Amino acid sequence: MAGWNTIKQIRILEERALMLGMKFAPYRHDDYNADNVALVPWGQDSLPIYTRDAILFAGSLEGADQFMQGIVWARHYDRMVVDRNIDAKRVRKEQDERNRQVLKTLKDGAVTKTVDRFD
Repeated sequence: MAGWNTIKQIRILEERALMLGMKFAPYRHDDYNADNVALVPWGQDSLPIYTRDAILFAGSLEGADQFMQGIVWARHYDRMVVDRNIDAKRVRKEQDERNRQVLKTLKDGAVTKTVDRFD
């Protein structure tokens, strides 16, 4: 049974994951330790360079916390050293990747027309 502090910590981690474009999911390749979690891309628009079922991290909650802190640290460092406008560039590059994927899908003819019927 989890205590209140554990629940608060999980909620904080979930918020941080969402801020970084990820969400928690069960780690489906771990039969021995059911306490492990995975971080995967959240939704269709976040982290477009990865497939929707990509596992970005797998391990304990503490490990997930450290993994996400590392991403936050790297983003702050890039902002200080590389370019102060790097957040806008990241958003632009992610949109470019989404656009590339849509064009590829359209060129491959994988899009089929669907009709919504309301009876």
